Parts: sequence; C-alpha cells; structure tokens
Amino acid sequence: MSVSEVTQALIKCVNFAAEKHKDQRRKNPEKTPYINHPIGVAYILTNEANVTDLNILQAALLHDTVEDTETSFDEIEVAFGSEVRKIVEEVTDDKTLAKEVRKRLQIEHAPGSSYEAKLVKLADKLYNLRDLEISAPVGWSEQRVNEYFEWSKKVVEGLRGTNSALERSLDQIFLRRNILTVNN
Repeated sequence: MSVSEVTQALIKCVNFAAEKHKDQRRKNPEKTPYINHPIGVAYILTNEANVTDLNILQAALLHDTVEDTETSFDEIEVAFGSEVRKIVEEVTDDKTLAKEVRKRLQIEHAPGSSYEAKLVKLADKLYNLRDLEISAPVGWSEQRVNEYFEWSKKVVEGLRGTNSALERSLDQIFLRRNILTVNN
C-alpha cells in the first residue's frame, strides 16, 4: 500500500468510528466526546509504541464499536477486512455477560490473545488509566477507582512481553498508585 492509500484507509476508519460514536460521551465530569478515546488509543500505539501496522491501528480505532454501538463484526469485516475484524473480536467484551464475568474473562484471556490484540489492549488500558488519573467518571468513589487500577494491573500482567514502552508507561502508573504486585 502506498502512503496515500494508508492515509485514506485510516481516515476512512476514523470517520467510521466517529459516525458510530457520534452521540456518545465519556463519563468524566467534562463529558468529552467518546471518539477521543479510540483516537487516543491509536495515537498511543503510533506515538509511544511505534506501531505502523494498518490493521492494528484500524482495530484500535474500532475497538469499542461493537461493544458500545449497533455495529456488527460483519460490518467491520466488510469495511476493513477479516484481520481487523479478528483483532476487534479479541478485544470486545460480551455485554450480555455480567460486568464481573467480563472483567474476569479479560484477565483470563489476556495471555492467550494475539500480539495485535495485546497491543490494542495495552494502549486501551494506558489511555483509560491516564484518564482516571486526571478525573474519575461521575459517580465513581475512590474505592471504585482503586479497584479499576488493581483490576487493570491484573489484565496487564497477562499482556506482558508485548511492548516494553507501553508496559513501562503502565508500570509508572501502577507505581504512582502503589500497585506493585497483585495476586490473581
């Protein structure tokens, strides 16, 4: 693919994600547009992890569309191909399951995930934890914030060995929060 074709493919994907998330807001006090999150995850991958693989970047931009919108995996495959679909499937939680089950499954599935899915997961966790350091979602107690950091550490442990730059950044956050070791 030429640089122009890659650029067009990325912009197509950003536009698709923006359309899908257009009415959504983050749960922070500022109610920032939700699309900032997937764009931020892709930015972390390119800027901090030096990821240039188009499929991974598109999956990062689309990682919450099936989970949080009326988008189907088939729709993603038609628009962006089977490789992007596969990565998005790996990082998508089944919202029909209880929250605690979804959280447990993220921990259990992390080690067996593909390299591409692990990269998206690491960048997603890094984005969310940085966001939490700035401000908690409306209605979250300090205990809930702490529990999220501790759970995230457990997920990250299963993703280790994927990207040292992202893992170092996450470790710095865990160190600031005094989350040094977590028993599974």
